[in-house]
Amino acid sequence: MLTRILSVGLLAGLLAGLLIAAVQQVTTTPLILAAEAYEKPAEVTAAPKPHSHHGAEAHDHGEGWKPADGMPRLFFTAITTVATAVGVAFVLMAAMIFAGVPIDERRALSWAIAGFVACGLAPAAGLAPELPGSAAGDVVGRQLWWVGTAIATAVALWAFLRTDHPPLVRLGAVVLLLAPHVIGAPHPHAFESKVPAEIAAQFTALSLVVQALLWALVGIGVGLLWPKFTPKPAN
Repeated sequence: MLTRILSVGLLAGLLAGLLIAAVQQVTTTPLILAAEAYEKPAEVTAAPKPHSHHGAEAHDHGEGWKPADGMPRLFFTAITTVATAVGVAFVLMAAMIFAGVPIDERRALSWAIAGFVACGLAPAAGLAPELPGSAAGDVVGRQLWWVGTAIATAVALWAFLRTDHPPLVRLGAVVLLLAPHVIGAPHPHAFESKVPAEIAAQFTALSLVVQALLWALVGIGVGLLWPKFTPKPAN
């Protein structure tokens, strides 16, 4: 079983990740490059004068590393996307096996859509995908809210969609679904960004579309590959 899970997860994740990495090059990556272009003038203005050695050193250390444009960026983006897709495949299979659901193309795609709603769409209602240079709240608080929202949404969907659950359980599922958004995600005291709102809005929309496509492709891949790795009966 473990070999089957590893084989299907790695292969489905690799194929979906490579496809999504190609999609990103014509959707979200150009918007990220545009956002970085808006950041550069401010960075140049804020940079210390050449004769201040200590100030220049502090400025250099404050910048985070990022790959160079072109092939290095494409390579690291593809690696990150493939790793994400492989993780999604393992999570999807683990959830279906734990729930005792047969893994086939239709069910795997349905569960993948639910996974996107729980891990992508629901958290985005409070913490939308952001471009570089956007104001952000406390990192730990954001991560805790994201994880809590994903778990609450997943449990709520499972409780609500099961036909054998009584109405009271479904009502509780609705309350659980809404609870993280009533509490609210942590946000900065002031919203500020150097990037035009049109670019930021387009990035948010495209990011969600790409994420949905990733979950769907992983679901289809898992559903198609799982039967092909059925253990052969012993002679």
